[in-house]
Parts: sequence; C-alpha cells; structure tokens
Amino acid sequence: MQNSDYFIFTKGENNNYRLSLLNIWNKDTLAEIIKILNSLDIVKNGLIVDFKDVKEFDSAAIIYLISFFQRFEQKNIVFINSDKYEKSFEFFRKHYQSEPYLDKKDEQFFVNVGEKSYEAYKEAKMFISFIGKVFYFFVYSLFNPKKIRFKAMLKYIETSAVNALMIVGITSFLVGIVIAYQGAVQLEKFGANIFIVEMIAITMLREIAPLVTAIVIAGRSASSYTAEIGAMKITEEIDAMKTMSFEPILFLTLPRIFALCISLPLLVFFADVIGIIGGMVIAYTNLDVSFIEFFTRLHNEVPLKHLLIGVFKAIFFGFIIAVIGSYRGFQVQNNTTSIGKYTTISVVNAIFVVIVVDAIFSVILTQMRI
Repeated sequence: MQNSDYFIFTKGENNNYRLSLLNIWNKDTLAEIIKILNSLDIVKNGLIVDFKDVKEFDSAAIIYLISFFQRFEQKNIVFINSDKYEKSFEFFRKHYQSEPYLDKKDEQFFVNVGEKSYEAYKEAKMFISFIGKVFYFFVYSLFNPKKIRFKAMLKYIETSAVNALMIVGITSFLVGIVIAYQGAVQLEKFGANIFIVEMIAITMLREIAPLVTAIVIAGRSASSYTAEIGAMKITEEIDAMKTMSFEPILFLTLPRIFALCISLPLLVFFADVIGIIGGMVIAYTNLDVSFIEFFTRLHNEVPLKHLLIGVFKAIFFGFIIAVIGSYRGFQVQNNTTSIGKYTTISVVNAIFVVIVVDAIFSVILTQMRI
C-alpha cells in the first residue's frame, strides 16, 4: 500500500490495484504526484480508480492519468464515483496522442518523401505516354496530310510568331547592345577592337538569340496553350470532341507543335539579325569599327555553321514548348483556379527544359568540336 496527500494506492484481490484519489489534482500539484507514482513498482494488472474524495481535477491531471493507464490492461480499468469527469475523460482519451510528436514528424517526413516520389513517377509515366501519343499522331498525320489542320496551324503561327516580333526584336537588340558594350570595354584594353565582330556574332548566333527567343516564346505561347486547352477542358469541349470521335491530340496539340517548330527557327533568325545590328551600333560608336568593316569581317571570319546550329536548336525548343504547354492544359481540372496553377507550371517547366536542352546541345557540340 502507498499513501500520499493525493492518493491511496493499494493492492487487492487477484493482484488488482485500487487508486483512490484525494484532495486537489491540478497543474500545480501534478509534478509531485507524477514523481510519487513513477516510483511505484507496478505490475500490469487490473485497476480500480475511485474519484469519491477528490476535490479538484483539471485537464492536466486527466491527460496524465490517461498516460498512466497505459501501464494497465485497458479492459480491466474500472472507474467508480466518476460521473462528474466521464465526459472529460472521454474527450481527452479520444484525442490523446500516445506517441511523441517528433517521432510522428520524422515518420511524416519519410511518408512525404514516398508520396512525392510516387507522384513524380506517375507524372513521368503520364508525360511519356503523352509524348508517345504525340509521336504516333505525328506519324499518322504524315501519312494522312488531310488530317493536318493547316488553317489552325497558320493561326498559331500568327499568334506565336508574328505577334511576338516586336518583343523578340527589342529584347534581341538590347541583348546585342549589352554583349557588345561589355565586350568592348575588355577588348579595348588589349587593342583588339576588331574581334568584337566574332564575339557578338558567335555569341548571338549560337547561344543567346536561340535561348532568349525560346524563353520569350515559352512565356507567351506555353501559357496561352495551357490556358486555351484548359478552358476547353473546363467547358467540356474536349469531352465533346472525344464523344464525336475526334482525337484531341491530333486536333489541338499537333497544329501547335507544327506552328512552333516552323515559326521559332524563323524568329531565331530574326533575333540573330537584330542582335547583330545592336552589337554593330556599339562597335561603331565605341570601338570605331565601321559598318563596312563589321560586315566584311562577319562574312570572312564567322562560319555559317553557327547560324545553322542556332536555328537547328530552335526546332527542338519549339517542340518542347508546344508539348509542355499542351500537356499541362490537358491536366487542368474542372475549376477555374487550376488554370492559373497549370499555366504557371507550364511556363516554368518550359523555360527550365529549354535551358537544360540548350546546355546539353552546348556540351555535345563542343565535345564534337562543331
């Protein structure tokens, strides 16, 4: 038997225990109570808890007792004279957390990692399936040219390329000025002013013009493709197309892919010209390189392969932007907020993949010494 100011703890028949609560059990007395109870040598048997003589009993005491009861067989715990506290015990027992919070947090971390990994796997599987369908209908359209929507393709060329000429031209002109101006400062120190031509031309033709143009078009076209297809999905136009045996990829995705694969190389060529003009202006004003000298050296010293490499990369950039924009559009759910969500995702994905592909091309072509 163990007595204290707060309880009487006795061992009765059949090795069952009896806990008679006394006086005040609250947050102020709980520390002393816990210390005494933890010092007891208790075997896991039945327990009878008597609330008859307790004067005050707060929530902290209830929570501790619930944890204390874990030492006993739950089915063998009996309350007597507890009518006043039964509802409180029921409430706290329902929400009692037996495991430490940190353990659950660590467990949740691995759960989140697993969920994210599985979501990434499903996303990759869906995207690869979409790419497969695109290639299938691409080959199908080559053997059935009548299935290609040329009017829709021309419309997308107008919206994606013609309407973007001004922003692409201004951006390329400014980038050409920046490259030339920064290069001029360094070249002037070594008296190598004339090499500004190669620096501007190769940089613009091979890397900067294709990349900047693709990023601008990704911001314009990937977002518009996602929003257009997403709006059609919300209004159930895509479901109606499927009902009427029209394949959405053939009718919605392929014209956009053809449009960007045709228009983006032309835009890159336009950006090349404007960027070189911007650099030529700085070369004339800051380095005294005349326009005739600039054109002569450009013709003699800069191989045509740099222009062809930039235009060739633009075809892949156009394909990537159109595919990602269309794919995210088909993912839009039946609510308006998802349009904004997937439009943002499509732009970010398109720009990121364009930069990655450009880096891959740069490494491969450099290793091949092209």
